[in-house]
Amino acid sequence: MDHLFLNVLNVVLPVLICAGIGYLLALIRAPFDNKVIGGIVSRVGYPTLIISHLSTTQIAVGTFLDVMTAAALAIAGFGLLGVVALKLMGLPVRAFLTPLMHGNVGNIGLPITLLALGDAGMAYTMGFVVVVLISIFTIGMWIPAGEFSPKKLATTPVIYAVALSLVLMATGYSLPQPVAKSFDILGGLSIPLMLLTLGHTLATLQIRRLGRAVLLTAVHLLMAFVIASMLVWMFGFTGAERGAVILCCLMPSSVATYLFIDQHMPEYGPDVAGFILVSTLTTILVLPVALSYWI
Repeated sequence: MDHLFLNVLNVVLPVLICAGIGYLLALIRAPFDNKVIGGIVSRVGYPTLIISHLSTTQIAVGTFLDVMTAAALAIAGFGLLGVVALKLMGLPVRAFLTPLMHGNVGNIGLPITLLALGDAGMAYTMGFVVVVLISIFTIGMWIPAGEFSPKKLATTPVIYAVALSLVLMATGYSLPQPVAKSFDILGGLSIPLMLLTLGHTLATLQIRRLGRAVLLTAVHLLMAFVIASMLVWMFGFTGAERGAVILCCLMPSSVATYLFIDQHMPEYGPDVAGFILVSTLTTILVLPVALSYWI
């Protein structure tokens, strides 16, 4: 039991320390531009991380595509169950559905799966991350905005990064060594920057109605358990891909969704911020249990 606890601690603690440094930077008001760093990660960090990691990790292309399909089904599942839950709770769907649908699979999911499941687990998680990112910056924006904009989908760099990676994986080709090493360096920026940004953003959120945040977190966790169990059963996932799908479903609400709510429905911004913060803190308690007894 002590050995198991130590293994879980070795997975969770590095993530908390990195996010904690970002939180501390916010407390001491050190210069830190979330938008600039977020832009670097989404336009440079994520694409290069995806290409450098997927093109060099030995995973089955078919299984990777299955994980991407599972991610799309997970988002749809969270969406359908979320609509029902919000209607029963009497909360506006436009304000709360986006954060209920999209987990923080990038900032927390990638480092956790890397530490817990190794390179293969992280590679499968990238499939989940890509689908969630595309959904966040399309559906996630359209729901609170109340309008449809396909331009954002066509200008999302991770789509093209995944396409190139799949070609390299299927053909067995590799990038020229100077390019591959450059992508390794640039991709290595992503996880530390994401964790610093997560901690910094959580420190700046203004919270309201804590009871509502706790209730939404409980609903989200229940949905995550049901959806993860169904996906593992449907696809017959085992090993690293099973662990990656379960962990991704258990991730807390994405911080990025708060920005859309704050922009289009600012009156609910503090409520959504509370949900994101409580769900993130709850994940710290849930992950050790999941890693010990479910994965």
